[in-house]
Amino acid sequence: APAPAPSPHLFSDPAEVEALRGDLLSWYDSCKRELPWRTLAATELDADRRGYAVWVSEIMLQQTQVATVIDYYNRWMQKWPTLQALAQTSLEEVNELWAGLGYYSRGKRLQEAAKKVVSELSGHMPRRAEALQKLLPGVGRYTAGAIASIAYGQATGVVDGNVVRVLCRLRCIGADAGSPTVTDQLWDMANALVDRSRPGDFNQALMELGATVCVPKAPLCRECPVKQHCRAHQRKLLGKPLLVPDVEDCGVGGCPLCPPATEPWDSSLGVTNFPRKAARKQPRAARAATCVLQRRGCGGPEYLIVQRPSSGLLAGLWEFPSLPLAEGLQEEKQREMLAEQLQAWTGSPVAARGLQLVGEVIHVFSHIHQTYVVYSLSLDEDVTLDPALSPSRWVTEEEFRASAVSTAMKKVL
Repeated sequence: APAPAPSPHLFSDPAEVEALRGDLLSWYDSCKRELPWRTLAATELDADRRGYAVWVSEIMLQQTQVATVIDYYNRWMQKWPTLQALAQTSLEEVNELWAGLGYYSRGKRLQEAAKKVVSELSGHMPRRAEALQKLLPGVGRYTAGAIASIAYGQATGVVDGNVVRVLCRLRCIGADAGSPTVTDQLWDMANALVDRSRPGDFNQALMELGATVCVPKAPLCRECPVKQHCRAHQRKLLGKPLLVPDVEDCGVGGCPLCPPATEPWDSSLGVTNFPRKAARKQPRAARAATCVLQRRGCGGPEYLIVQRPSSGLLAGLWEFPSLPLAEGLQEEKQREMLAEQLQAWTGSPVAARGLQLVGEVIHVFSHIHQTYVVYSLSLDEDVTLDPALSPSRWVTEEEFRASAVSTAMKKVL
């Protein structure tokens, strides 16, 4: 029996793969953005410092825009230029620098992993993606591949959101890009495509293409260096035949990479038909009562802040005294509950009627739509904080802003 025709979704022509690699790398060499982690990794650093420089950037860039990360990255590398320096600092200092960057557990895991490298791996970073993922807390498949390819030249692919979008458009992959089947195919594709002589540059080029040209909406197809290899672009051009069998003929509804029959190609969307994603789950709603408790200090007003638990949302960060509220709780009951909580913190009676309602602050985390019901209270007398409770302290406004507090708490103040 004749061999089955190769799937039009896969890269089966070696000549096409080589041409795509060359076109993408040529574009990257002339058009790449100058970013501090690229500059640092390209300098004559020793292998461990090069791996560390890439590692920090990749952790910071997870779910955070490049423009936001640049300043944080520069300050981080200036303060802790080596793994050893990071391992010796405190989590409090890490949280203070990370404040405002979001997803705070990333910084905590980064420091935990640095301590492990110093204490258990003689201060030397693993060089291979498999070892990086296995040995370092917080390092997943993507981060391991990025470090191994960029810092150490391992010919391994990477798949992040930008790469998913580029590959799905290049090969008209219309199935749910988050499904295990499609994810495995995309990783296989990335590993097959990566340039063996310049794996780090190739992976960065693929991500750069998705970040600057093959963007989610209004992609710049005319400027794309690999448009001649793009199945979605070819399909968009009316009257131009595809170079391989049409994806509609590759499985007649049975192909795991094709769009579902209920969601056919929409000509008005063009290449943005791809990728397809499952409907995003809406964040759950949550409410909390928060009190900005103020006293007179020597240099001006001071505020009480308390430290959150060491695990869970915003772990280890500082905040104004807060407590979660049940849905539909009346304001009078909110005041009473908050007054009881404040009395526990201060050791002094707090009258519920003395709490002044200021308003509400809304802050949306990735999975929580959080509303803070904000109260204020000024104390005339000094109070002694109970050391048996969670850590707490009085701070000036300047000290508050320099502390490891979340963006939400800055909104509250």
